Amino acid sequence: MSKVSVIQMNSCAAIGPNLMAVKRLLSQAASEGAKLAVLPENFAFFAANPQEYLVHQECIGEGRIQNLIKETARAKKMWILAGSIPLVCPEKTDRVYTASVLFDDQGEVVEVYNKLHLFDVTVSEKESYRESDSFYPGNAVKVVETPVGKLGLSICYDVRFPELYRKMREEGAEIFSLPAAFTSTTGMVHWMPLIKARAIENLCYVLAANQSGFHQDNGKMTHGHSVIVDPWGEVLGIQEIGEGVVTTDIDLQKLERTRQHFPCFEHRKLKTNYKI
Repeated sequence: MSKVSVIQMNSCAAIGPNLMAVKRLLSQAASEGAKLAVLPENFAFFAANPQEYLVHQECIGEGRIQNLIKETARAKKMWILAGSIPLVCPEKTDRVYTASVLFDDQGEVVEVYNKLHLFDVTVSEKESYRESDSFYPGNAVKVVETPVGKLGLSICYDVRFPELYRKMREEGAEIFSLPAAFTSTTGMVHWMPLIKARAIENLCYVLAANQSGFHQDNGKMTHGHSVIVDPWGEVLGIQEIGEGVVTTDIDLQKLERTRQHFPCFEHRKLKTNYKI
């Protein structure tokens, strides 16, 4: 068994205070024995103005945000998934990638996942979102070997697209990471059902790290309820509101036994070659 942590934050539009909170929360995760810690979406910078993501974009493995993560990973001997960072997008100079960057315990970048599904929705007459005004979508599915198991990478709105998780399962995923800034409005009805569905239908763990509460700089309200769910859909640990760390064990032997006893993945009749 290996310990993992998900971290819940209430990030603002100023990088400095966010990074101070990140360092403190990652230190807590390390003290609780985590070999892998997952930070939420927009953990270092939750913009008031979408164009600000361009101002703070970084190249892979470089910049103020990533330097803090790599230093912490090295000091704490812990793998860290930096939930989402604005990265340079060569294809579109007026937009950035919003990317999960995975660092190993030596502070080296192991993998980068550029968010596939962008949140362009109207929740109500008063609440709408256009991520594609700031971000450019990725075009690749990422599954990577880690000390705690094979990790499939996703971000927030991705959770509504089960074909992504099925593809990651086909590529060997045992765990899904889900850093998020899931809204309060949709989170109250959809957050937990979607997470449990992705876990159950693929018999995988889900590590879901969310933002929580009112974000004064941009007026957004996020749902919190950062959670670790096992392949049977059971909640192993949850932080409902406020800042905090959830740490629990990942048991790959239990996962394998569950898959052997309940081989629904092998019972599929419709097998699709998913392509982006």
